[in-house]
Amino acid sequence: MSNGTVKDHIIIIGLNHRTAPVEVREKLSFAGKDIEPVTLFLEIAPVREALFLSTCNRVELLFVSREPKAATEMCKEIWGRANEISVSLFEEHLYYFRNEEAVRHLFRVAAGLDSMVLGEPQILGQLKDAYRRAAERRATGVILNRLLHKTFSVAKRIRTETGIGSHAVSVSYAAVELAKKIFGELSGKQAMLIGAGEMAELAAQHLLTQGVEKLIVANRTLSRALELAKQFRGEAISLEEIEEYLLQVDIVISSTGAPHYILSAEQIKRLMRPRKLRPIFFIDIAVPRDIDPAANEIENVFLYDIDDLKAVVEENLSFRKKEAIRAERIIEEEVLKFKNWLEQLQVYPTIVALRQKAEEIRKRELEKTLSHMKTKLSPEDREALEILTKSLVNKILHDPIIYLKNRYHKDGQQVVDFTRKLFNLDGDRPLEAKPPQVYLSEELKEAKKH
Repeated sequence: MSNGTVKDHIIIIGLNHRTAPVEVREKLSFAGKDIEPVTLFLEIAPVREALFLSTCNRVELLFVSREPKAATEMCKEIWGRANEISVSLFEEHLYYFRNEEAVRHLFRVAAGLDSMVLGEPQILGQLKDAYRRAAERRATGVILNRLLHKTFSVAKRIRTETGIGSHAVSVSYAAVELAKKIFGELSGKQAMLIGAGEMAELAAQHLLTQGVEKLIVANRTLSRALELAKQFRGEAISLEEIEEYLLQVDIVISSTGAPHYILSAEQIKRLMRPRKLRPIFFIDIAVPRDIDPAANEIENVFLYDIDDLKAVVEENLSFRKKEAIRAERIIEEEVLKFKNWLEQLQVYPTIVALRQKAEEIRKRELEKTLSHMKTKLSPEDREALEILTKSLVNKILHDPIIYLKNRYHKDGQQVVDFTRKLFNLDGDRPLEAKPPQVYLSEELKEAKKH
């Protein structure tokens, strides 16, 4: 194009837990490769900026290009070649987003709306890490820097203005939330793990995060109990010692594979007198159950099984889904704002050219006038004339620039071409065409405020 305003496109290509099985995702994650993926993609001519996100549930490439079709095809080839997998083996699993859709997708990912667990906050930290790595390698520029900072602020706004991240939606976390309701707070409390299942382990992590003072691990295989106890800085015991230690703990999480009850209602009832009826909270996430359900009838014994927890999770998930509707509305509002900024970025080379031409004319005419003046002006008078002429130029250009910015949303390139012809910006001495990235002038700074 004669005016140098070539459009930058924002592209996302990727696959996630919905579109591809883990065996495909892991092959494209660059795991074990001694290379930062963005450096590979930036070597492809049509890619101007890039960011690579890899988590257990998704791998995505976000990039900026002026040749979106060619860049997309080249990126797929590089992606496959670097990971020793043919494009034909993963192409059917890929999704593609461009411009507004790409921005919307990124906002949804950061807010936890596209996650396996609705509203989970972990992905935001992973996205920040991916951005940091890309920025360290100077793989991001004006567009991705702006987009990622906006993405983080949108995610924060959604966390602040909605309840998308509240109300536990994992069984292990729901168990800990129930414990908090019973005890008020968990700092200073003691907990016991019976068995060493994955959900029990996750619940233990949540308990420690909430300030549980001590963790006791009981397991049929003592070596596994010792391993877990070491991980959580706790104490390992045998199954035969459970009753003795139940006298001191406040929370019990049981998840063995035993075909019968590990604890009977009678055993638990016997413990309550020496415990002086101090409340005890049992979380039985074993199938079949480890703890006799009749224990729930005992005073100050609170027993929840896997079905109770699932009911809590479903109720909480229903709440999060309602909050997700509010989050989607915020995202639409923010997508529109970013779209407007991106469109204005395409106008800046013309605005800069217009300002430069006006400034050249101002300087030339001022110097001509001053050179013809017989009486030499004082430095103060020359400064006053500088200020006056600059002010005149700014006031004359104000309305055309505002008109250009506003009309670009409706007429696009047509209004840019018309402006350039009207002011003869591509005349005898055309200004050097530069990409929008270099126009980090007052115009760009002003746009970042909006």
